[in-house]
Formats: sequence, C-alpha cells, structure tokens
Amino acid sequence: MIIIYFGGPPSLQILSYPFHLAQIPCPAPGPHKAAWRLHGLTSALTILFLLLALASREAKAAEADSPGEIVLGMSTVLTGNAGNLGKDMQRGILTGLERANRNGGVNGRKLRLITLDDGFEPTRTGPNMRQLIEKDHVLAIIGNVGTPTATVSVPLVNEQKILLFAPFSGGPILRNDPPDRYVINFRAGYAEETAAMLDALINLAGLRPEEIAFFTQRDSYGDAGFTLGMAALQRHGLRDPKSVLHVGYERNTLAVENAVADLILAEKLPRAVVMFGTYAACAKFIKLCRDSDLSLLFLNVSFVGSSSLAEALGKTDARVIVTQVVPDPSDDSIPIVREYQDDLKDIDWSASAGFGDLEGYIAARILTLAVQNIEGPPTREAVIDALEGLGNFDIGLGETLYLSRTEHQASHRVWPTILRGDRFEPFQWSEIAALSKGEAPP
Repeated sequence: MIIIYFGGPPSLQILSYPFHLAQIPCPAPGPHKAAWRLHGLTSALTILFLLLALASREAKAAEADSPGEIVLGMSTVLTGNAGNLGKDMQRGILTGLERANRNGGVNGRKLRLITLDDGFEPTRTGPNMRQLIEKDHVLAIIGNVGTPTATVSVPLVNEQKILLFAPFSGGPILRNDPPDRYVINFRAGYAEETAAMLDALINLAGLRPEEIAFFTQRDSYGDAGFTLGMAALQRHGLRDPKSVLHVGYERNTLAVENAVADLILAEKLPRAVVMFGTYAACAKFIKLCRDSDLSLLFLNVSFVGSSSLAEALGKTDARVIVTQVVPDPSDDSIPIVREYQDDLKDIDWSASAGFGDLEGYIAARILTLAVQNIEGPPTREAVIDALEGLGNFDIGLGETLYLSRTEHQASHRVWPTILRGDRFEPFQWSEIAALSKGEAPP
C-alpha cells in the first residue's frame, strides 16, 4: 500500500513503501513470470514518482504564494576613515525597513537587510556583491556607498540583472543616458551639486573661474568631481584649464600635507576651493589650511558626510559650505523628516538624525512604496517595474519626486548648508557674496 500525506505546511510524507509488489503472484509459468513481476513493480514506481513530482510542484507553488521574507543587500564602508558614511546610510535604511516591519511588512512579508563591509575599496566590493547576489539571493541591492565601488557594482548588477537602488553617490557612472535598467537613484548627482556651487560663486559672489581651486580624492570619485567642475567653469567662460589649481590625496589616507603645500606655493592664491573627499581627509585639509593662515571659502558636496565633518573639525573659524541632497534633518515641519525622527527613536532613543541617515531612510521608504505595488511574489524584475511605475509620487519630502523607464533619478534638488558652531545649517546662496569676502557666517 502507498500512503501519501498532504497537510499542514507544504510537505509530502511517504508513510510506507510497496516492497510487497515484488511478491505479486503471476499466473504465467516459465520465464514470463519474472518479467511480469518486474513490469508490475515498474508501473507502481512510475505512479509513485508521478505523485511525488506532482506533490513537489504543488508544494513549491504553495511556498511561493505564502508570505516570506524580502531580503535586501548592501555592500558599504563600515570601517576606516570613511566608515561613518556607511554606518549612517545603514542606520537610515534599517530605520525605514523597521517602520514597514512594525506595520506588518510589505504585503505580509517582513524585510531584512544583509550588510557587508567593503572598506570603501573596490577590490572588496566585487566579492561582496557576488556573495549577496549569488549566495544570499537578495531581491535588490540598496544604499551602497561611493563612486569607486560603483565602478565595480554597476557592471555586476547589469550582468546579474538585479537592482542597485539609491547608492550614496552622485557619480556619473550611476547616471547613464539612457539609464541602465538595473541602476535607479534617489539623490541629485554631483553635476547638479557642483553646478549649484559654481553658479553661486561666479554669478553671486563675483569670483572668476581662475580664482576657484579643487581638492580631490585621487580615484574615480575625485576625478568625476574635477571633470564636472571644470565643465561647469568652462560654461562660465574658463579658457585655460591649466589656470585652475588642482590638488589631491590618496583614497583611504589622510596624506593631505602636499595638497596644502601646493596651495601655499601657488603663484596666485585662490579664493575658494571645491572639495571632493571624505570627512576625515577634508577636515585635516581645512585645519592645516587655517593653521597656515589660508583664508579660503571651502565648499564640499554631500558625500563628505556633514555630521562627521563637523565633528572632525571641532571648533573652527573656517567658512565651510556643504551642498545636501536631502533637507535639514532637524526641520520637523517636513513630514518625512518628522517621521524619521520618530522612527529613529524606536531604533535608538539617544540618536539624532543626520543628513546621511535621512538619505538612507528616504531610500528605504521609496523602495517599500514601490514593492507594495507588486502583485504576487516580488521578483528582481518586478521591483524595477514597480519603481519605474511610480511616476510622480510624494513621500512627504515637500516636493514631488518622479521615476519612469527613462528617468532613473527621483530627485534633482540641492540644499545648501553652512557650518555654524558644531553643525551644518541651511543658508541661502545669496549669503555667499559676504562669505567670499572673508566675513564670518551670520
């Protein structure tokens, strides 16, 4: 007898096996008897295997239709001189996912994040990405940090056909035109941040292109920033690129002394320096410049990590501007900022919101908004279709965001901030004229 049990969770149990079929009597004499027995056993086994296959298929179908986990991956920097950048993004993303989980998950499925440390080194990003994609089988990658690491992750996600969503970078490699199907951004790009700075310096403060220098990290991040900056200066009439001073330092080091020396020895001292580096290196550069009585206006893009930069600088009279891609995280008049402040208290009551973690939180909120629109089990292709299908949408940022098949960057807004005391606060570009003349920030 064969007894097959279907019940409870998708499963199949064989309670007894028909060994006795081999003993079925055969009325035919002679050598046909053994053949008949074998035929009977083969038929019974065929029926058994068909039933097993049917049960397995039904079990898999039931498993696919039942609520489970949505697992996301993140390869980021958690250690070294840029470690706070990854930790901030991770904290914001986890806070956004936890908000969804407290409300029952997304369509009944809880969300989980697997984070691997790449130390801001591209050589470690590749193995991390393959681990997440091929072994951990994540639905999507979210919040990776850096342009140098993106040079590895972008080709991989295109090859593996998996989403890279809202990386913490404004690099051009993440913003191809037409866009890569598997790369979708939230934030404004470095081209937009740099253009905002240089437009203000030239149009409002009256600086000439030759009076603006660049301090950059020597890798694809710094190279992208310098290239975008030079393009913007040329739009403002720069004729001789060699007239623009360009100094730099090596990634994951604090070796900025030569960059400061190059400034000191410059034939003509610039009035402003645009910076593309991480918080520890930029803080040391600014401090050494002030120690050398260099009275410059320092401007940096959002990637620097404002909170960490302010902490690393400590008390200073330096005039420091940072462009941001999210609003002031202390402005609770903005709905999503207020929600983040409340949700963050549920994760860590002593923590305060910052620009980097607010960006991670917004990324998580956008992704969960899209995934909840997927009918049936979420797949890697379905999540991209869902994001592209958002069109115009509002998550409480104070302005409408937009994603489509041809637009893979949701926001193009840049918010200027200035260092006042121990934190960066909003300011108006109209104030830059006074700052450029050496006046302290109001």
